[in-house]
Amino acid sequence: MTPLLAVRNISKSYGSIIGCADVSFDLYPGEVMGVVGESGSGKSTLLSCLAGHLEADAGEVIFDTRVDGPKDTLKMSEPERRMLGRTDWAFVHQSARDGLRMGVSAGGNVGERLMAVGARHYGDIRAKAIDWLGRVEISETRVDDRPTTFSGGMQQRLQIARNLVTGPRLVFMDEPTGGLDVSVQARLLDLLRGLVRDMNLSAIIVTHDLAVVRLLADRLMVMKDGHVVETGLTDQVLDDPQHAYTQLLVSSVLQV
Repeated sequence: MTPLLAVRNISKSYGSIIGCADVSFDLYPGEVMGVVGESGSGKSTLLSCLAGHLEADAGEVIFDTRVDGPKDTLKMSEPERRMLGRTDWAFVHQSARDGLRMGVSAGGNVGERLMAVGARHYGDIRAKAIDWLGRVEISETRVDDRPTTFSGGMQQRLQIARNLVTGPRLVFMDEPTGGLDVSVQARLLDLLRGLVRDMNLSAIIVTHDLAVVRLLADRLMVMKDGHVVETGLTDQVLDDPQHAYTQLLVSSVLQV
């Protein structure tokens, strides 16, 4: 089977500081990869390089496109990358405010992404927006309300609807439950797990929360000082960590 995403030797430095170094992995259709590590481990730098938000110093990010097959996204033109970001890729930010237009209605936020890929019929766009609000547990009565009137959890669910409405095949998630109350986190995780399964999504999830990857990720990559120190099936890594740093991460959670 051809990987949906083949990452080869991605590296990024900030002067003498290593962001990430020689990171390689394959991600297959329908697979979720978790990336964990403490603050400064390089996981967010890696995600930004993969998603094209940050220019990598070296490496390849080869995506199996629908039309042309595997292509290195780092060598794509800006219009090609932008279209990929509207169709087959999606990015869920830690702060929903970074992924939403706060001055536009909830329905408008979802509809904008549809319009970006060519949808023009107002009735169809509004109907699909309402359908997606329902799928992320936001009432149809809130379709014309602005995100500024929503709670943090609702804003995050709206961001997810905006991202998934075009049926992407790969979703990048940067601390998707960060900053939310525990009860809100649990509801959001349950929602995400259902959507990933129902849509057969591939995803890369960056988080410091091992409970999040335990619930969502098939495989796990542990990063320290910009390097991958351990990788494997999620339960295997968390239940029987081999690297001293992974052991420390897991034991620190168990002690809380």
